[in-house]
Amino acid sequence: MSNFVFTPSPTVAVPIVGSDKRFPVRRVYCVGRNYEEHAKEMGFTGREPPFFFFKPTDAVVVVPAGQTGQIAYPTLTKNLHHEIELVVAIGKGGKNIKAADAFDHVFGYAVGLDMTRRDLQNEQKKLGRPWEIGKSFEQSAPIGPITPKDHAGDIENAAIWIQVNGTDKQRSNVSKLIWSIAEFIEYMSAAWELAPGDLIYSGTPEGVAAVVGGDTMVGGIDGLETLKVQVM
Repeated sequence: MSNFVFTPSPTVAVPIVGSDKRFPVRRVYCVGRNYEEHAKEMGFTGREPPFFFFKPTDAVVVVPAGQTGQIAYPTLTKNLHHEIELVVAIGKGGKNIKAADAFDHVFGYAVGLDMTRRDLQNEQKKLGRPWEIGKSFEQSAPIGPITPKDHAGDIENAAIWIQVNGTDKQRSNVSKLIWSIAEFIEYMSAAWELAPGDLIYSGTPEGVAAVVGGDTMVGGIDGLETLKVQVM
């Protein structure tokens, strides 16, 4: 018999390719503006120092292989954008991890979406305020199954893409990350102690665009399970 004042929410857990086990989610980190062409379309240039924001665990929408996930069109916005991203799943914790050792801490990879209330985010930028209302809302981080790193192929040179209703919207390559996987793990672990269960959404390439109710997004990264999500 528990002594909780209410029943705790169930643990968010992501399927693992080739296993009946699941990956329990602890934290959701996101790397901002981590592809040069996307940084330019957002009004920035060059190799800025990396920066990060968080999403709550109830932002995570788990979409099993071969299924179509569903997300509700969120409140308060008229400009909901898709951002296709490589998600890095941390399997071994650490503080002040060196880039040379970063992959020892990686469990695997998945395809994810960083859904963004762009109009609300832009308002906060103008006011110099945090972005949470534009980024950190329910169902804003759909994710497909996690592929263990040893089965993910050459992830650092993998094509990354998304189609909306069958039309290409974003298409690039993970090699175009401004801050590589190893580099952002080193940088992040100096600020926070990473732990098993952490997900890192690594940034999106150029081509972000609005979606509306009824749209179906299909995103992929070479070597990983495809992610399919419909906006309701």
